[in-house]
Formats: sequence, C-alpha cells, structure tokens
Amino acid sequence: MLRSGGQWLRGLRLPRFPPRGTPGRPRSVCSREGVRISKGFRCQDSPIPIPLPSRLLAVSSVSIRRWSVGRQTQRGKPTLICRNTMERQSRNSDNWRWLCWCESGLSLGQSRHERCGPPGKIGAHCWIYLARSLTTYFHPGINLKKIHYYSIKLYEKLEEETGQAVGFHQPGSIRIATTPVRVDEFKYQMTRTGWHATEQYIIEPEKIQEMFPLLNMNKILAGLYNPGDGHIDPYSLTMALAAGARKYGALLKYPALVTSLKPRSDGTWDVETPQGSVRANRIVNAAGFWAREVGKMIGLEHPLIPVQHQYVVTSSIPEVKALKRELPVLRDLEGSFYLRQERDGLLFGPYESQEKMKVQDTWVTNGVPPGFGKELFESDLDRIMEHIEIAMEMVPVLKKADIINVVNGPITYSPDILPMVGPHQGVRNYWVAVGFGYGIIHAGGVGKYLSDWILHGEPPFDLIELDPNRYGKWTTTQYTEAKARESYGFNNIVGYPKEERFAGRPTQRVSGLYKTLESKCSMGFHAGWEQPHWFYKPGQDTGYRPSFRRTNWFEPVGSEYKQVMQRVGVIDLSPFGKFNIKGQDSIRLLDHLFANVIPKVGFTNISHMLTPKGRVYAELTVSHQSPGEFLLVTGSGSELHDLRWIEEEAVRGRYDVEIKNVTDEFGVLGVAGPHARKVLQKLTSEDLSDDAFKFLQTKSLKFSNIPVTAIRISYTGELGWELYHRREDSAALYDVIMNAGQEEGIDNFGTYAMNALRLEKAFRAWGSEMNCDTNPLEAGLEYFVKLNKPADFIGKEALKQIRAKGLTRRLVCLTLATDDVDPEGNESVWWNGKVVGNTTSGSYSYSIQKSLAFAYVPIELSQVGQQVEVELLGRNYPATIIQEPLVLTEQTRNQLQKNGGKDKM
Repeated sequence: MLRSGGQWLRGLRLPRFPPRGTPGRPRSVCSREGVRISKGFRCQDSPIPIPLPSRLLAVSSVSIRRWSVGRQTQRGKPTLICRNTMERQSRNSDNWRWLCWCESGLSLGQSRHERCGPPGKIGAHCWIYLARSLTTYFHPGINLKKIHYYSIKLYEKLEEETGQAVGFHQPGSIRIATTPVRVDEFKYQMTRTGWHATEQYIIEPEKIQEMFPLLNMNKILAGLYNPGDGHIDPYSLTMALAAGARKYGALLKYPALVTSLKPRSDGTWDVETPQGSVRANRIVNAAGFWAREVGKMIGLEHPLIPVQHQYVVTSSIPEVKALKRELPVLRDLEGSFYLRQERDGLLFGPYESQEKMKVQDTWVTNGVPPGFGKELFESDLDRIMEHIEIAMEMVPVLKKADIINVVNGPITYSPDILPMVGPHQGVRNYWVAVGFGYGIIHAGGVGKYLSDWILHGEPPFDLIELDPNRYGKWTTTQYTEAKARESYGFNNIVGYPKEERFAGRPTQRVSGLYKTLESKCSMGFHAGWEQPHWFYKPGQDTGYRPSFRRTNWFEPVGSEYKQVMQRVGVIDLSPFGKFNIKGQDSIRLLDHLFANVIPKVGFTNISHMLTPKGRVYAELTVSHQSPGEFLLVTGSGSELHDLRWIEEEAVRGRYDVEIKNVTDEFGVLGVAGPHARKVLQKLTSEDLSDDAFKFLQTKSLKFSNIPVTAIRISYTGELGWELYHRREDSAALYDVIMNAGQEEGIDNFGTYAMNALRLEKAFRAWGSEMNCDTNPLEAGLEYFVKLNKPADFIGKEALKQIRAKGLTRRLVCLTLATDDVDPEGNESVWWNGKVVGNTTSGSYSYSIQKSLAFAYVPIELSQVGQQVEVELLGRNYPATIIQEPLVLTEQTRNQLQKNGGKDKM
C-alpha cells in the first residue's frame, strides 16, 4: 500500500527516495568487494547533510614518559593522534587517567569517533551509532559491572570537569520478561548484583506501565530496572574526553598515518609515520575494525570480525511528544531489540538471528576497503522485519510512525562478543583494547583499567574474561566468523549457568580421546578444547538442557561421584596448560615467581604466583622432573595468561632459562578412586605402593609400554594419578587402562563430578576462590605461602603488610538446605537483613545431600557454626559455616588411620 511521500510497510511508513542519480538521493559507493554502501543522507529534522563515519582510530602507542594515542585516520590507513610531551607529569595518575580516558572515548568506544567537526555539527560517526550510544549499569559478568559503573560515573561529571557538554540522558532502562524462565534469569542476575554498588531492581508490570505508558502490557510478567541507565552523544563525549586530555597535558596530533610498527631489542617500539618516528615504551592497539590490520603489522591475527547492525529512527510521534518525561530505554529480550526515545520519536535496533545477520567477512580476508570512511551499508529491512513486527506489537504507536532513517553500520565482534583488553602474550609491550561490541559503555572503565595496569604493573581487579590471551592459534578465521554469528544472534538469549554454545566446535584443538568419548558424554568448551562435563548411560536424557535449577545432568553426576568415591574413575584432563622450564637460572626464576618453596627433584607442589600487591595472579602445580628442569601445569583457561607473566618476568630479570609451551603436545588422563592403584599396577612393573610412590611424587615410567610422566595427585582428593603422555598416545593409554579396570568396575567421570568432589575436600579453584581480587591469606592458602623463605618472591612484602594489618574477610565453607537449586558462585550472602559477602563457587554435595558453597564473609562472621543466608533465585536460604573440609582427603584419612585416629575421621 502506497502513501504520498513514502511507502507503507506493514504499518511503518518508509522514506521514499528519488530514482538513482537524481539530486537529493543518498549517494552510494561500492567497495572493492562489491558491497553496496550508502554514502550520506539528509535527516528530515535537519537542514544540513549529516556526515557519516570517518576512519576511526588505528593504533595507540603508549610510553611511560611519552604517549602516542591513535585515533583519527586518513583514508585506508591507521593514524597517530596523541603524544604527551609533558614528561614531568607522566607519572601523575590524573594525567594517565585522562590520557587513557581520551584513548577510550576516542577509540576504545566502539562508536568509532571521528574527525572533530565545527561547532553545531554532529560528528561523523555519531549518527550511525546514535543507538549504539546506550549506557547501562547492567552486565551479567561480575567485574564487568565495575567497568560499566566507572564509565557512567565518569560521564556524569565530565561536563563539570571539562566544561564540555556531553549530551548524557539518564532516564533508566527496563529489561522486560515475557516468559517465566526470563523471570528466573532476572532473579539469578539480582543475586549476582546484590554485593555490587550497582542499583538494580525487579519491578512489577504496574510499575513498568507507569514508567513506559506506551507499552502493550499483555505479555509482560516483570521488568529488570536499572536507574541511571540511558544514552550519551558520542561526538560530545569525544570532545569532552579530548578537552580533559589537553587539560592534563596531552598534545593531540592528527592525522598522522601509521605506516609500520617496529619492535626494538630493548622492548620499546618505533612507530613510523610520515611526520616522523615516535619511540614508545609500549603500544596499545585500540583500532576498532582496523585492529586486525594493525596486528598484522607485527605478525598477529586478532580474532575479530565486523558485523552489520541496523537500527530504525522514526519521525515525531504525537504520543511520545505528549510525554512529560523521557521514556526509559526498553529492551525486549524475547523480541531481541532495544528501543529508546529520540527527540519526539523512537529509535529501535534489533539483533537478528545468526541465520539472518550479516558478517562483513570480506573485510577479514581483504582488509577494510581503502575508501571506507563516511559510508554506511545499504539497509536491508527484510533481515529485521520479524523484529519490526514484534516491536510494533509491543509498542503499538510504532504502527502509525514514519520511518525517517534506517541505518546500517559495522560493529567489531570477537568470537564471544567480549572485548580483548590487556598485554598480549608473545610480543613484548604490545597491548590491545579491541573487539568492543558495546564500546561506549566500556570506554571510560577500560581506559581507567588499562592506565592503572600500566602504572602499577598489575590489573586493578580480575577481568580474565577479557584477557586477549584467551584465544590462541586454534582460533581460526572460520571459527571467529561462526562464533561472531552465534554471539550476535544470541545477544538477548537467556543467560543460564553452565551455558554452552556450539558454533565453530570442535576446533582443531581436541584431545586424542575426543572421537572415543564424544558419543558418550556432554562436552564442555575449554580454551578451544572439548572436555567431558558429564557422561550419560542408555535410557538417560542426553540433550543439552540448560536450567537455573537441577536438570538432566544431576543424577548422572551423582553416579560419577559415587564411581570415584567407591571404585575408580578416569577423566580426560588434556586441556591443562603445560610448560617446560629449564636452564641454569630456572630455580632462581621460579623461586622469584612463586610464594611456595621449590619442590625437590622428583616431587610436585602447588604454588601461587602473586602480584606486587599480594594478590593471587595464578595457581600452578610445579614438578621438579630432573635437576633444574620443571613441568608447570595450570588450568586450561589461564594457559597463555600465566605463560605471559612467566615470560615477562624471565625477560625483566634476565634469567637464563628456556620456556616452552607444550600444552598441545601432551595429553593428560586422571585416574582416581580407591582402586586406582590396583588398576594401574597391572600395567607397569614400577612399584606404585604408598611407600614407593608417595603423595606428590612424580616419576617417568611406562604403562603397557606407553611412556608416561605420572604425578600422584588428584583434584578429587582421592587416591589418584595424573598421567602426562604424548597426545597421540591418548586413545591407546585410555584403552589399556579401561581394559585393566574391568574387574574393579572402572568408568568415566567428568568435570561436574570433579567439581563436587573438590568442593567437599575444600580445594580452592583459581578464578573462583582466588584471583586478582583476593590475597592468599584471606583465601585460606597460608600453607602454600612461605613468607620465611629466603627468596624475595613477587608480592612478599605486600603480604607481610596484609598480615600485619589483619584481614577484613575470610573464605568459609557453607552448607545450605535448598530444594531444586544449588549455588554456582557469585550469589549474595545475607546476614541480619544486609548483603555481607558473596559465594565464589558451589555444588550439590552427594555425600550429605545438601548444597555446598565457598563464600567470602566479614572476619567477624567467619566462625564455624555462624548462620547466614544465601540468595538463590529470589529466595534466601539458611546457610551454616562448617569446619572444612566436609570430606577428608584420602591422604589425610590414611594418616589418621596410621595414627590411630579413626574416631577423628
């Protein structure tokens, strides 16, 4: 149906442009890949053409005394824009703060800020990313909430501090739930927010209607409300950040084409530009969708890919114009769109499914088109029509609205949609801040985070989920594209605990057991590896059934738990990170890195690397295999995270060592349970008795002629060994072990059962009970920290000060009487009507048939027997602090039996 001046599309009227080539029609250009791109357009409400995106930042080069921050670019090339020449101020935290904020606002913000335009004009990228300028306190990630919080608090005071208006609107935001499972998700997120500063509430439909009177309330069950959320003008924010940078001593120079990056032998960099070379102590690549090209300058392939995102802007709507206050930002999670007020009209943007969304993959293979600067992609309403119809049903006034613009521009995605922030393993003094799918809300917080890290030599808090080193050689372009499609399409999917996403899997990084086990278990994804989470038997529900409550894996995991406690089980531990370190300075290096003593030759211990402030940077097992030669083992998710720290300390201290990452070369099988020794003894002539092969001892031997490095250790706390072997031998080793254990009833177990077992033994997990937010004393790791050892290990002095000052909180073990829900970690702990702490991890205890959790609580509430409450899905469950461990380890039980302490057991 046609109407004068436009075309009606199922209720929404579209702009009707003149034929191609006529005056007033938006121009288009064609990239070298043949992509149709709109060049410009006129807004009905504006007498001037609105400029569209210019080139964004390409590279930031930072030095302690000299800053070079990339921002503006010339056609097709990265540029250098900012250099701090005020060396006397370079160590001032305020100046660093502003330079990084400038970097964040001008570059880290994925609104891709542009060349500064004359007063009164919208900057180049602001129109495209008008919708992308949304700001929210909400994030499902625990510490990413801190990034959001800092950004908003910064933006609130920018005008006062700089004199530059930022156009910050804070009407709040409401996420709406139209299904019971979405209400459960809101309750799940509420308990994860209770111990943070962020304000967040679940509100009833009546309150939602009061705040957003234009909604169709028929399907709405609840809302998740964040006061203070809103949106900001990206151009004005850019100008304010630039003004602040200048105020504190920054000199902005642009355009300055970056032609190459040259590393020097001392770890510094030469950044080449037509205006000359800049010497920098470090480089920060904050280049948006040019980040891949910047990385390629030094031989890196960053796993990033541009995706197209569209949003729609309407003309003035009488019902909107009549409102007395600005509408809160609305997010319809089932409809997968956001909507906000734009002047007297509405602006809404959908996230279409992975099947319909479009990846700009040619930019990955051929690079960003040389002319790309002020362009947009042609709109494609067919892709988003489903969401338009849902939006019109949810907000009926849209049916009568005119569409004045449909905008389609690029956003850079990493495989998991989270940005990559921090130093990069394998390249000295090369940092990244790239892949910001939601850039403007991350900009201020990430700038502060990076500047603090650079100044103090350690991250201010744990954000390993943003570590660029979570990706590796296994992250191919094909994987990146598949995951980016999935991540974009899943923008508003329900966020379950223990979530798995299956696009791009498996990668090339599979263990030698993958084909043997894939049909028998539910696999989990760990740093590119596939690892069994739980195994199913004939007749059991084998599907992936995510839930906020106990689901189809609950009973099978209980069976695996009993398997290990009563018989013997086998688990694939191949994803462990594994490093060989040797050389004449190897002992001296490790003594400096670790808070524990160095184990004797032939033995293993558990050791922790600490930060200068005494926080737990990493936990590893250290095996002294032969004089001066060590095997270090860490968790799969911290492989390159830990390796980078070790390598940098080796270089900084000029230690004569050889460090080799052997993660992909070796597989690992864990064998655990009371019959583990009996099974393995059948396969070797080596004496495996308790006297001959002691706890924490390591030996090289053969099982059925297969070479193995065996360590007597098990994260289950039961009798067990970890067997390190060539990856190609995994299937053969597994087969001989399973065959040898038939009489003992051997069977598989997965990581879910191992987690339940380790919690009962009170074993801490890095990333949960300990990380860069915690010190080892409050985490209960005193046994592994040797403050009296002669070596001056990293963090030693800080720990002494922490001990002298006294702890304010402590990690405790809790039991909970729940119904069909168990703690996962990061839930709020309540006492006397207030949130006093948080859980770190949890599970069901199959031994006492109650829920079990670790939690941090104030020191005055940490006594055994103390009653507290843990919030789970909107309900506070009674919890009791118990004496840990709940179940003694096999080694402790044996010692007590030998010492006649059976009653104590």
